[in-house]
Amino acid sequence: MVRSKGSPQSHDDVELRQFHNTSQPPTWDDDEDDNEEDVLNDDPQLRRASVQSFELYTPDEEKAVVRKLDIYVVAFMSFLYLLSFLDRTNIGNARVAGMQEDLKLQGTQFEWLLTAFYLTYISFTWLLMLYHILSPHVYIAVCVFFWGFLASCQSLTTSFQQLLVIRLLLGIGEAAFSPGVPFYLSFFYRRDELAFRAALQISAAPLASSFAGSLAYLIVWLGDKSPIQSWRLLFLVEGFPSLVVAIISWSFVADSPGTAWFLSRRERKIAQLRLRKEGQEPKISNEKTHTGKQDTAARMDWHGVAQTLKDPKAYITALMFLSCNIAFSSLPVFLPTILTSMGYTPLSSQALSAPPYLFATIILLITAYLSDRYRSRSPFILFHAALGSLSYSLIALGGYLHWPSLVRYTFVYPAAASFFSAIACTIAWTMNNQEGNTRKGVGMTILNVVGQLGPLIGTRLYPDADRPYFVRGMVACAVAMAVVGVLALVLRVVLVRENERRMREANGESAEDGLLSRGGRVKRESEAFVLMV
Repeated sequence: MVRSKGSPQSHDDVELRQFHNTSQPPTWDDDEDDNEEDVLNDDPQLRRASVQSFELYTPDEEKAVVRKLDIYVVAFMSFLYLLSFLDRTNIGNARVAGMQEDLKLQGTQFEWLLTAFYLTYISFTWLLMLYHILSPHVYIAVCVFFWGFLASCQSLTTSFQQLLVIRLLLGIGEAAFSPGVPFYLSFFYRRDELAFRAALQISAAPLASSFAGSLAYLIVWLGDKSPIQSWRLLFLVEGFPSLVVAIISWSFVADSPGTAWFLSRRERKIAQLRLRKEGQEPKISNEKTHTGKQDTAARMDWHGVAQTLKDPKAYITALMFLSCNIAFSSLPVFLPTILTSMGYTPLSSQALSAPPYLFATIILLITAYLSDRYRSRSPFILFHAALGSLSYSLIALGGYLHWPSLVRYTFVYPAAASFFSAIACTIAWTMNNQEGNTRKGVGMTILNVVGQLGPLIGTRLYPDADRPYFVRGMVACAVAMAVVGVLALVLRVVLVRENERRMREANGESAEDGLLSRGGRVKRESEAFVLMV
């Protein structure tokens, strides 16, 4: 079954010819799966080979596989991300529900509770590389249980110091899980499918924000009629479900396309074959186990790590992410407070904080779908950066000129939609332009280590001294979104020039009159890794 280096034909070549002659999908010998896996993993040229004219499966079969991945991978990870975002940001609702008075928070203590979370979140973002090293079903289950336990423990605190410690630990649990979710999705999807799937996952954030407002409204109402303080009940009700879901995650989460329990044997093969043109590193699988035994040392490309650390593209997208996060981290936490300052009651503020995020979810999904369809990121980021900057500017102007609260509230809708959409495209853009899982993981680590500095700024933009209009905070967010647009334009120019250089080299027009691949042959233009602009 396993062909020698001198063999003129591979097993895939025979199947391709059979598929061409019969127009029927080929079949694999299930008894030879282990040898087939050896061929795919041991021969780098075969692993990178693209099927030029015909495929080993029909489009309908591929659609069926992708549909299952969407249901079992994306939907479940989005649900987990919703829980994590809910546990991260519900402190804003708890503040309005009476936490500040009960814990006697003074001055900037509330801002320090937010900052403490992001200090550890940034420091431990590198843990996302463990998605590439450990079995994801084990790693994810541990992360979910860890943060769920800590989120629930917030309901037991009786002082600022106790809550500060828990927020520090919660940041570690969230850093281990949330930043790596798009990276994990890249194990299953092609480049031109990733933005929409990342958007589906990120859409859990605005849904969590809208759900948090609605749930907080109900919990505050129940808390007023129960012996448990409303804010404590809020932390407990929103944190405990993560403990239950962590147990489910252990057996539900798939580690790779080749070991996904919800796919048939043929579907697992198709899920692997469809990624061969993506520059994916091999994921060695053993279908007798849940996840497969993986040789992690063979999967880590240390040369790729060094190359990514020197890649300016990774730092430009990281700075874009930082600027987006200034708005992203501040608005969900402070929106109930902002609405209260506009003159709405605390109960009404909880309810009014939900609709902008529902609107943002719809715009986010439309943007990501179009971005994938047209295989382009920069035009959509530029549009939303301009929209966000304009919206925040109008909110700030409205506060300065004392416009009616309803007018200023209206501009919150496009503001929320803009930074959520820009973030989804920026994350996808980062992974789209890195070859192999190791480089994607390092790129995502740089993105988050630099980008998560944004919340350190964002969580301090709305001090009580700026009530009731918070003009300075709105201006800062407007400037941040403008910076996103400038950086996106710069990166587009860099990528266009890099693509031109790669095409020249692939066509033999470089200074060395041809670029040889590892196999010793001239690279064709069709084999060049084209950067997505």
